[in-house]
Amino acid sequence: MTSDHAAEIDTQSAHDHAVDIDRHVRIYITVFVALMALTIITVAISRFHPPVPIAVTVALLVATIKGSLVACYFMHLISEKKLIYAVLALTVVFFAALLVLPIATVSNGFWIH
Repeated sequence: MTSDHAAEIDTQSAHDHAVDIDRHVRIYITVFVALMALTIITVAISRFHPPVPIAVTVALLVATIKGSLVACYFMHLISEKKLIYAVLALTVVFFAALLVLPIATVSNGFWIH
């Protein structure tokens, strides 16, 4: 392999690396813009003073989307293996159980005297 050929390979490798970095930066900027838009949506909805159940539902929906964007792109979970998804699913199950637990205790009036 001649030195010219080696230099050509290094130049191509550097170009590929630069293109890959540009693609990642573009993705991060897109996610940042989406997070800012969702934050603006959250603030705008709070200005309308909707009923509490609707406000909580919208807030949880926006927070779930924002959390998913952060986890998938900034924590690089979008390209992870199945084990990560299994742990994430288990976390969601426990979170749902914690949300249902107060509903179950309130419906029968256990804590109300």
